Amino acid sequence: MQISTRSGPRILAILGPTNTGKTHLAMERMLAHTTGMIGFPLRLLARENYDRAVAKVGKGAVALITGEERILPKTARYFMCTVEAMPVAKQVEFLGVDEIQMCADPERGHVFTDRLLHARGRSETMFMGAETIRPVIRKLVENVEFDTRARFSTLTYNGAKKIQRLPSQSAIVTFSAQEVYAVAELVRRQKGGAAVVLGALSPRTRNAQVEMFQNGEVEHLIATDAIGMGLNLDLDHVAFAAMHKYDGKFNRSLSAAETAQIAGRAGRHMNNGSFGVTGNLSGIDPDIIEQIESHEFEPLAKVFWRNARLEFRSVDALQKSLRRRSEDPTLILAREPVDEIMLEHLAQNEDVARIATAPDRVQLLWEICQIPDFRNIHTDTHPRLLTSIYRYLAKPGSRLPIDWLGEQVLRLDRYDGDIDQLSSRLAGIRVWTYVSHKHHWLEDANHWQERTRAIEDKLSDVLHERLTQRFVDRRTSVLLKSLKDKSELMSTITANGEVQVEGEFVGRLEGFRFIADETDAAFEGKAIASAARRALTGEIAQRVKQLETDEDDKFSVNGQLDVIWSGAQVGVLKKGDTVLSPEVHVIDSEFFDGPTRERVRTRLQNFINSHIETRLKMLTRLRDCQLSGPIRGLLFQLNEGLGCVPRSELESLVKDLSDEDRKALAKLGVRLGVETVHVLDALKPDPVELRGILWAVARELDALPELPPAGRTSVPNDRANSKGFYLAAGYMPVGPLAARVDMLERFAALLRQKARENDGKVRPDPDLLSLLGCTVEQAEGVFTALGWRAEVTKVKKSTLEAKDAEKNAPAPAKAENADAAKEAVKADAEPAAEAPASAEAEVTQTPVEAKAEETAKEPEAATEPVVAKAEAGAGEDAADAKPVETDADGDELVEVKFFVRVDRRKRGGGAAGRGQRGPRQDARGGKGAPKGKGGNRPNRGGGNGDRSGKPGGRNPAPVKENKINEDSPFAKLKEMLEAKG
Repeated sequence: MQISTRSGPRILAILGPTNTGKTHLAMERMLAHTTGMIGFPLRLLARENYDRAVAKVGKGAVALITGEERILPKTARYFMCTVEAMPVAKQVEFLGVDEIQMCADPERGHVFTDRLLHARGRSETMFMGAETIRPVIRKLVENVEFDTRARFSTLTYNGAKKIQRLPSQSAIVTFSAQEVYAVAELVRRQKGGAAVVLGALSPRTRNAQVEMFQNGEVEHLIATDAIGMGLNLDLDHVAFAAMHKYDGKFNRSLSAAETAQIAGRAGRHMNNGSFGVTGNLSGIDPDIIEQIESHEFEPLAKVFWRNARLEFRSVDALQKSLRRRSEDPTLILAREPVDEIMLEHLAQNEDVARIATAPDRVQLLWEICQIPDFRNIHTDTHPRLLTSIYRYLAKPGSRLPIDWLGEQVLRLDRYDGDIDQLSSRLAGIRVWTYVSHKHHWLEDANHWQERTRAIEDKLSDVLHERLTQRFVDRRTSVLLKSLKDKSELMSTITANGEVQVEGEFVGRLEGFRFIADETDAAFEGKAIASAARRALTGEIAQRVKQLETDEDDKFSVNGQLDVIWSGAQVGVLKKGDTVLSPEVHVIDSEFFDGPTRERVRTRLQNFINSHIETRLKMLTRLRDCQLSGPIRGLLFQLNEGLGCVPRSELESLVKDLSDEDRKALAKLGVRLGVETVHVLDALKPDPVELRGILWAVARELDALPELPPAGRTSVPNDRANSKGFYLAAGYMPVGPLAARVDMLERFAALLRQKARENDGKVRPDPDLLSLLGCTVEQAEGVFTALGWRAEVTKVKKSTLEAKDAEKNAPAPAKAENADAAKEAVKADAEPAAEAPASAEAEVTQTPVEAKAEETAKEPEAATEPVVAKAEAGAGEDAADAKPVETDADGDELVEVKFFVRVDRRKRGGGAAGRGQRGPRQDARGGKGAPKGKGGNRPNRGGGNGDRSGKPGGRNPAPVKENKINEDSPFAKLKEMLEAKG
């Protein structure tokens, strides 16, 4: 358009819908003059067009003036401003005001109306806006020329659609921050992410969010009506999620013009656009749809206005001048703006009323009331802040105190917290940015401008990061962009198995399985799977080769019955033909074909076979023995029992063993105990763990129950665990305890020895308790399970004390005698286990027992048993004490609990009631004289073992004193006893 050649300044009104190039035309017209100024409705727009002008005429020729930002070169010729910040007193050749239809805005309309009435360029004035403002401009402005601009593209209503079905390049509009966040969360879950735009965001944050959308990192923009002005977006569709807004006073429906302003963001330049609603709304009023599509709206008849000729004689005079009405009916009094509300608040303060008595102080008060409340929280926070500022500045020549100002700014110089906290700090620092541009209020305004600007920029950047973290899945956005460009996704695998697509983590390769990272976007899941599959096919082949060549130390088995390779689960154990031959099932992988799966299975099976052979060699050699007869059956059952079987279950086989069989068992490390038959080497921690795993596999469990801690001689008998589990772990349930089988045999042997020494009666003393590491109460339960019953007997207290003293007496002076005594006791205890049939067997079995003892960690002696009930009451009050009972000689009697052996034939079973077992002689083998470590032991009944040879029989054998070998430990014991008298 040509500059008018007629005399006087030219006034133009460029009217039309959005996307008609009005602002672009104004910029071109301004730069055609030597000086110019344009007022924009938003700081964001002012900054955007400032950058555009700088690119054309240079930084030194362009100024930026907003409430919060001033860039004012001395050589500036062009001024990009917000409407409120326009220096209208400055003379320029060209002056323009954008979005002039905002004269009808309830909050800011009076400012736009003032510019419409009074702001002029020396040569040219241009007002750009919607067609609806035409009648008002024609009535209020003389000699105005109108130019109607047609939209370059069409705008069509598209109805209601669910959010997940919205097309790409869509904006979803709602009217509160919380609603924006809720919709953005939904879009993130369904489509991978969205950018957000709200009026509360700083221009820097808003631009960063819009840039993500423009760059294709996200396909959707969630916004308030802040997108209705100034944002040049490549939008194809605008969907309204709400059709009502709160305008600061009322919750009302959107007008047709407001709806059009927002919907008009769709379709840029020659690209057509569409608008509609989301699935939660039924639709838009048909009349509004028709107006938007035809760009024909009801013209404005009135605009908001406020008197610009203010009186500062007093606060009351100022308030009255602000409320003065116009004589022109087109100009209606503005609703009470925020600055007037602040004036009313401050005027009610006694200190302010006392100070604001002179015109200059009233004018200062009004200037302070115009500080924007960016926080918009509708509390007394902002009025209190303004009051403090006024008190400081009302003093003649005063400035804001540096310490106080620094404290206010420092509170906001924080970057932690969530989106709401950061937004609040950002709004707060914008207040101080505005204040910093009041040079006459500060000592060093430039310093505070730089400081507040730096904090605002940092908060803006952090807020952008938080918004992106919350509402954008960065991985999704990268994948989306690549898919949109139809480029091949680049996939890589890190050394620790992380799978990355286009540099973003998408999952992990664990063994041969790809574990995709969780995603809510269906399209993303398919893209990831496709890209990962291309990258992993070669990696899987390489890993299979590595698995086949790795040594066994790279493999293991865990308590979940998994086969582990290099830290990853690759197989699981399943029941096989025997307990020592489980099968390996390969964990399935989508990358395996039949031959590959078989290669993996073969290697894993070889490892398991080798692992069992190495860790359980003491059991596998039992399986592989080429023996026949009873021993073969015994070894089979011992293998099936994983090295430990109750003696009662094998009694019939034990009876039939020959001397040669017993020699063979001793060489194999098998101990024939009274309570169990077990393999001593299988009690060590490593074999025990593997035995437990094999037991669980054979019983088709999902995992191995918790094993007893290594080194424990007994543990509480948990009834939830089966007897078979304890046996596989090397323990035997006996009453309240599960005792390790080697220690149980030693316990039972010592129990029998003490019974022989005390006329068949046994007290639970520390020697016994220490073997199983149990309490007196637990020991009593063990006694009962082993076939002993409790009896309470009255004995002389002096006799009991004498026996205890004798037991605790110092050892004999001669060390060799003490050693001999120990050997004798040990030898007497040995019958707990089946003795070897000859000296040769003895030699092979003795080291085996030593190995078993090495695995037993001797516990500390349990609390000394107190069995005399009379003694237990000794500390009671004399009044409660029972009369002391004495015998005929006057010796005090006490009750003592002893345990005596129950005849096994009467109690009907083995030590713990686990089946029938024969008499003692049968239990010891039934053939020939038993042999212990001390050499051949004479037949205790004399004769050849029949009834006629037993003491007390019908034909008792003649008493015969056996000669004791001088080198025997029994000879040493005899000497010690004779020495005692």
